[in-house]
Amino acid sequence: MGAVYKNLLKPLFFKLDPERAHELTVDSLRVMRAIPGLSRFLGVFNQLPSAAKPVEVFGVSFPNRIGLAAGFDKNAVCWEAFEAFGFGHVEIGTVTYKAQPGNPRPRLFRYPQHDAVLNRMGFNNHGAQFVAARLAKQPGPGERRIPLGVNIGKSKVAPLDKAVEDYLGSFALLADHADYVAINVSSPNTPDLRKLQEESRLRELLGELVAANAAREASKAGSRKPILLKIAPDLTDGQVDDIVQILHDLKLDGIIATNTTMAREGPFEEINQAGGISGRPVCEMSTKMIARIAKLTEGKLPIVGVGGITDPDTAAEKLDAGASIVQVYSGMIFEGPLIAKRVAKRLAADSGDL
Repeated sequence: MGAVYKNLLKPLFFKLDPERAHELTVDSLRVMRAIPGLSRFLGVFNQLPSAAKPVEVFGVSFPNRIGLAAGFDKNAVCWEAFEAFGFGHVEIGTVTYKAQPGNPRPRLFRYPQHDAVLNRMGFNNHGAQFVAARLAKQPGPGERRIPLGVNIGKSKVAPLDKAVEDYLGSFALLADHADYVAINVSSPNTPDLRKLQEESRLRELLGELVAANAAREASKAGSRKPILLKIAPDLTDGQVDDIVQILHDLKLDGIIATNTTMAREGPFEEINQAGGISGRPVCEMSTKMIARIAKLTEGKLPIVGVGGITDPDTAAEKLDAGASIVQVYSGMIFEGPLIAKRVAKRLAADSGDL
């Protein structure tokens, strides 16, 4: 299937507007997901063998170390289909408390010569209530073949002084349906969102979410969910140090490093497009940040490594730097969905999971 993608599907998709190609792919996967047993059948060939050891990270069991990053399936419409291609988990979203259309089109751009994507989507999604209702009709935690992470962000209409309330609203609606919850404060495409990475604001936000999580468990309203923070690759060393201290103080379950970059270096210096860049240009940045976090935490804080993974080697670099599991998105656009199978097999062999 890898050859089919590269020689047939990829040339067709790359003739289309990037967002239109994305929509057609999502629609195709929805159809695939709706065919009883198809994803599971294909997964037999593309997932690791049943004898492979699962990977235990922040209390969740993953069948392998490679997942799909947030941004592809924003509304939980096709995520189950990714089991068929060898993915060990999927993170949906980003979901906001209020439904929103996102930024005006065009807002998604490919740079194939650099294995890069630039986006300024702006958290376009159906809203937490709608997504929660959809997830309620799907297999829940403990019933799934692969774990599901739910990535939540701030609604554009919510001012910074109402951000905590906005995130808490999404968390209350979506936590029951998630195997873990990712807190996105690092997208560059929502005004002022990255200000939530500042020490005082971040401590308040995460503190309230941790408290809400504990209250759910104490009241038996729901089980405690692992909470992870997703950060930007553009932070200074001092900012990373502050964030790591906050995560330690609040006993957060893990960190996702990293989101897209606002840096415009090398061939991107002359590109006059707003938005965040993902893919190969962010690979080294994210790997260095993973290494710094791993050193600061003495390897005790689980790290999800994401950014510029295009093959087994770039994925292995993330693990070597200190990540426990990894995620891909842009790499799948350029290499095809079976990148997951190739990466999972290599990482399992290197880590002794096979």
